[in-house]
Amino acid sequence: MAFKFLEKLSKDFSELLNDTEEYNVIIEVDNKTFTAHSAILRYRSSYFKKELAKTVPNDDNNKIIVKTNISVQLFEIILKYIYGGIIDTKNIDTKTMFKLMISANEFEFEELSEKLENHLIESKASWLRTHFSFIYHSIFKHNKFKNLEKFCNDIIVKHPSIIFESAEFTSLHESALVSILKRDDLRMKESEIWDYVIKWGTAQNSILPEKLEEWSDENFITLKTTLQQCLPLIHYFHISNSDVMDKIKPYEKILDKQIWNDLKQHLILPDRPIKSIILPPRLVLTQELPARVYESFSTIINEEHTAMISSWIDSRSRPNYFSKNYLYEFQLILRGSKDGFDPRTFWNICDGYANTIVVTKVKGTDEIIGGFNPLAWDKTKIGDMSTNESFMFSFKGGNIQNSILSRVKNENNALRYPYSKDKFGPIFGCDEFTMKTNASNFTLDKQNKCDTSYYYEKSIRTTNNEFSIIDYEVFKVVKKAI
Repeated sequence: MAFKFLEKLSKDFSELLNDTEEYNVIIEVDNKTFTAHSAILRYRSSYFKKELAKTVPNDDNNKIIVKTNISVQLFEIILKYIYGGIIDTKNIDTKTMFKLMISANEFEFEELSEKLENHLIESKASWLRTHFSFIYHSIFKHNKFKNLEKFCNDIIVKHPSIIFESAEFTSLHESALVSILKRDDLRMKESEIWDYVIKWGTAQNSILPEKLEEWSDENFITLKTTLQQCLPLIHYFHISNSDVMDKIKPYEKILDKQIWNDLKQHLILPDRPIKSIILPPRLVLTQELPARVYESFSTIINEEHTAMISSWIDSRSRPNYFSKNYLYEFQLILRGSKDGFDPRTFWNICDGYANTIVVTKVKGTDEIIGGFNPLAWDKTKIGDMSTNESFMFSFKGGNIQNSILSRVKNENNALRYPYSKDKFGPIFGCDEFTMKTNASNFTLDKQNKCDTSYYYEKSIRTTNNEFSIIDYEVFKVVKKAI
């Protein structure tokens, strides 16, 4: 019988990480120095085994490794995992967890990377869908996350527009496009798939003339080379005759001669055998799907508020509150009651997001106070930010008829990114709308402010300068495809 004391072993090795006497490896990450032990790094990590083998010791017999593509926060987690074999996800926000998965893959910790990947799919599916474009582009830079790839592709085949109609489509990694084209259940007409493949291919080659009639033979060879992984995945023999002539024929020079000859024969004599491989039709499901039950997109604002705020973003004065055809979609990034009310949570989750709406619900009333920031939130920046597009607003009693809109009038002081990210969340102007707490929780003290207007047109709150909130939300505002 074997007695295992793995917990004690993990604890002892974790304490060894703090040993500052017998280390022989120095790892530099973003101006911070970590010390470690070569024996542990070599046996725990194939990545560090290779790095240490090619690193020459300095005069003190220490090997120095410099890492530039990882944050201090992530490397601390990785190093603790190397020594103790434990990752505590309880206090890690989802975006950091995703980045940790990427880093674990780069450090060749296959077990950890796969564990985090499956945890994200099983427990953070809503976050993955909300940040779909970011996730999809990220995983194909590494081409390792097959479970996430399937998770994303299962969504894309049902809702192709999420990728094919996105502004980032032409920057899609080739392996991502190939993985989609391999799916026989992609719900698109084959001729539309062809159009998008051509669009993607031409976008990769800026030297190609805009007008097809100006293309040389070399131009067609360039496009054919770019699309060599994609062209065999087109189901040519399920494209209508008219689309073959209108869409395929202009690009016949990028096709293998056998495919084009068989296509021409198929147009004239469809029953005659051909030499090319005929891929099966895509399984485009036409049956009516069961009605979905949607979770409310917000606990603070409704569609009337959304219509009003959309009109302010679009500078229209008379929104149609009863129409769902307004130009913007509000995608939830953060909800205090779900993600936490610590200011650091705001900066960690919202970091990098531009075109966002912040909305708060005032404690003791139904008042809604918020603001629009067209700039990207950046937790590394400090000081005043300039924009002429930001605005603040309030809905007294939550009623759109009692709304106040205040646009920025001094663009150089539109927003302020605070020095202390532990106390301050978003700041519009000079405390014209500020989220602040001394208790690391926006709901626990009365530090949030709406002060007299300095840099905006008007004050959005006339009484009770400081206030507490019940909840707050941050949305990314995305223009709908028209």
